[in-house]
Amino acid sequence: MTPPLLVVDAANVVGSVPDGWWRDRAGAATRLRDNLVEVAENGLPTLPGPLEVVLVVEGKARHVESIPGVRVVSAPGSGDDTIVDVVRTNTPDRPCTVITADRALRHRVQALNAAVLGPRTVPR
Repeated sequence: MTPPLLVVDAANVVGSVPDGWWRDRAGAATRLRDNLVEVAENGLPTLPGPLEVVLVVEGKARHVESIPGVRVVSAPGSGDDTIVDVVRTNTPDRPCTVITADRALRHRVQALNAAVLGPRTVPR
């Protein structure tokens, strides 16, 4: 059985806490990626694992690479458009959840039947 898909908006999650992430965007995205390995294995309180985790990065974090448990997708342009593309390519019968607080993005992925959780749902 294919595990549920969890798509994480890296820029939105990293930017949700003003801890100086803007000084090292790639480093912040790398830390988030590393913390998502446990989420891939064990899930979240409202979403049991295992999960397939996709972290969408953009801008200065575009060069962060995938690791076992977390597939990193580099947005060639808009991170939001790339997240929508990832959700759109998901099979209709497979549960999909997107982690973001971006209202416009939330509406776009919900229109594709994805669930949405806020950025504080995942460890940064």
